[in-house]
Amino acid sequence: MSASFPPQQLVTVRMFTQRLSATPRGARLARHLTLGHLEMWGVPHDSEVSEKVALVVAELAANAVTHGRVPGRAFELRVWWMAGSVRIEVTDTRSGSRPPGPGEVRPPDPLAESGRGLAMVDAVADRWEVVDREPPGKTVRAEIDVPGWLRLTKAAAPVPRATP
Repeated sequence: MSASFPPQQLVTVRMFTQRLSATPRGARLARHLTLGHLEMWGVPHDSEVSEKVALVVAELAANAVTHGRVPGRAFELRVWWMAGSVRIEVTDTRSGSRPPGPGEVRPPDPLAESGRGLAMVDAVADRWEVVDREPPGKTVRAEIDVPGWLRLTKAAAPVPRATP
């Protein structure tokens, strides 16, 4: 006797990971690479989702370069397109100081020249957190929900598969 299972919707998870120099140029490249991958995955360049993701990547990469930089070490960007959301992770290798997490971000001084990055991430991301990393360092992870993601997934060009 064989069991019969209802057909299931296949969900494709797309991901890219890139190590980047902990420099302003590396932070800009993180944003450009992310937007390029989103476009390949079917998220239009000028959409609200791509704009939110670009802002979060730019802020987290800038923070990794400014506050998480360890001379001679890169930061890592990882972006996932999953069922219903885009997840962004930026990892640096500096330990000791940890940024505030969700609910801990204070409004910046209106006259300050910096200090708005995590406040913007807090306002734009649907979820985010700061996670310790082994070996030393930390990862800031954020997710942006993608309304209508199933329609976008079907419209995206298929991802080529490696042949053995």
